[in-house]
Amino acid sequence: MQKIRMGMVGGGQGAFIGAVHRMAANLDGQIELVCGAFSSTAERSKQSGRALFLDDSRCYSSYQEMFEVESKLPADKRMQLVAIVTPNHLHFPVAKMAIEHGFHVMSDKPATFTLEEALALEEILNAHDVLYGLTHTYTGYPMVKEAKALINAGKIGKVRKIVVEYPQGWLAEAPDQSNKQAIWRLDPKQAGISCCMGDIGVHAANLAEYMSSLEITELCADLVATVENRELDDDGTVLLKFNNGARGVLMASQISVGEENNLKIRVYGETGGLEWSQQEPNSLILKDLHEPNQILRAGIGQQSEFATANMRTPAGHPEGYLEAFANIYRNFAQQIRAFEEKQTPDEIAQDVPGIKEAVRGMAFIENVVAASQSNEKWHAFSIAPNNK
Repeated sequence: MQKIRMGMVGGGQGAFIGAVHRMAANLDGQIELVCGAFSSTAERSKQSGRALFLDDSRCYSSYQEMFEVESKLPADKRMQLVAIVTPNHLHFPVAKMAIEHGFHVMSDKPATFTLEEALALEEILNAHDVLYGLTHTYTGYPMVKEAKALINAGKIGKVRKIVVEYPQGWLAEAPDQSNKQAIWRLDPKQAGISCCMGDIGVHAANLAEYMSSLEITELCADLVATVENRELDDDGTVLLKFNNGARGVLMASQISVGEENNLKIRVYGETGGLEWSQQEPNSLILKDLHEPNQILRAGIGQQSEFATANMRTPAGHPEGYLEAFANIYRNFAQQIRAFEEKQTPDEIAQDVPGIKEAVRGMAFIENVVAASQSNEKWHAFSIAPNNK
């Protein structure tokens, strides 16, 4: 067996999420970074690659050059997987070219710049024999998977209400020009039609659907750009309806002063409820209609196969964001190995966000923005692009 060989587009020196992808991919020793087009500037790409101990010959001046050259290398040398960690406007062209050259893709979210691009990407994938994954990180947490298993097993009865909130405070004032993470997220030419909902609201929507195994069918939205002179939203609230009749509330904010990364979800059923917080990820609160609340802890007692397969340390040893991120990469690596051996991956390996989540995520962003701009109350959750 060999390590899965990974290339990267974006994620050069000073880029936060690129380093996170590399750490997550490397955590289990299954994946090795072998090449990259780390910057749109050739010299910066080489400098970034050298800092990662890569040979200059594998540090490319553009992603186009990387795909062309790598595809011609011997099969046991070329990259097999590309991680896309660029601003949003580049996700689609990079993924499209990678797929057409036979490389598997792991993309940062949101998957594309528009819903139309996401649907086009789905068609391209259907025409090529490669795999696609999307880093909706929070689905990688063991106790999120335990909550999903409990809901699917009927532990809290039919789901009636979902409340998911994702407040941050880091964009509460206008960023200085050195904050590249903020600058591109607030630029419609790079981020798309939404900042807050496109950046973190889509995570909250994905978590609600993943944990409950339900789908959003209607929504009512109120988005706002709070800080003066902003073109894109930095705060928003969305009312939700789900396909089993349940109602929901989604709040996402990047101007909530004092908040760090306080993603939290509560799911209420006919006979019980579940509560999970990203800032206390090893705990899951189980609520019962007639009994005291229970705090379920990762690794304590009998838990679902999906939860235990994604735990890495004995109970009491904190696991967090990087481990959850790494679970997505590890499961995807198992998919690639099964793919190359012409086998069907097991259920654990298949538990990775993919093109379905990519399309629904972009649909969420476009539907929320359109609903917020409308005077009507409820809007059907549509997979059709708003320009159609």
